[in-house]
Amino acid sequence: MKLISGLALFLVCFAAHAWPVKPVRIVVAYPPGGGIDVMARQIADKLTPSWGQPVVVENRPGANTIVATDAVARSGTDGHTILMTTDATFSINPHLYAKLPYDAQRDFIPVTMLVLLHQFLVAHPSLPANTLPELIALAKSKPGSINYASYGSGSQPHLAGEMLKNKAGINLVHVPYKGISLAVPAVIAGEVQLTFAGIATSTPQLKAGRIKAIAIGGPQRSPLFPEVPTFTELGYPEVETHAWFGLFVPAGSPKEAVARIYRDTKKILDESDFRQKQLIDKGYQVVGNSPDEFVNYLKKDSESRGRAVRISGAKAE
Repeated sequence: MKLISGLALFLVCFAAHAWPVKPVRIVVAYPPGGGIDVMARQIADKLTPSWGQPVVVENRPGANTIVATDAVARSGTDGHTILMTTDATFSINPHLYAKLPYDAQRDFIPVTMLVLLHQFLVAHPSLPANTLPELIALAKSKPGSINYASYGSGSQPHLAGEMLKNKAGINLVHVPYKGISLAVPAVIAGEVQLTFAGIATSTPQLKAGRIKAIAIGGPQRSPLFPEVPTFTELGYPEVETHAWFGLFVPAGSPKEAVARIYRDTKKILDESDFRQKQLIDKGYQVVGNSPDEFVNYLKKDSESRGRAVRISGAKAE
């Protein structure tokens, strides 16, 4: 009897430390081909040999990340399904939607924030303003004559634009487009004068002179564009233009799974070649914080995005 009990205890302990015991899915809340999808596939390729199980990427775009998030929330608690998403899911959507099919805080365990991305405020070259003070002065002299593109109500560019309007006391016209890939081309084509866009998206267009950078979010200037000042140093720290990529698992997932996903992903982020060529050189700020640190960050990020949503008046059904 004691032998059986001892064997049972051994099997329980072995099972708890044997994760993963089957293929692992990384569910990406966006379509194939974008920056978050590329990063997910790079990480999955590196985790597969480390975990001894296939790590596959599944794209589940739709409804501003709600489709993927709901699918992962319902996927079970064995730790073999991971959600990879952005700040839209946990910092913005809870304030934007009156009702969600999941509870963003209760139904998930934050594992780690992979990277942080700060966005430029970019303009068409013909706009007669090259700095933020000049833009604000121009907007005040011609209220309602300057417009900016976003990729929908409640998107990061929309919230940043409305916060800038609020803090600078100016009137900019919001022009929402249907996708993230349409805003910068709209500025290049002269359909709108301004938008907010990430470094990776903006760099080729900036170097070609098709757009110009007015300012960038974050507490520090980008090492890739040290000449572009931050909103903070220009006196507008409330203008949040950032986005982030992070990993989450359903609440109730094994602690061993959470710890291993974090530990092994952090190793990948710390690989010098991957870190420099695939992340820093593309404008990403590498984070790799612990689950506890990520939880604390999410609380602050959600509060600041909640304020932005209220100021913008954005709502989604």
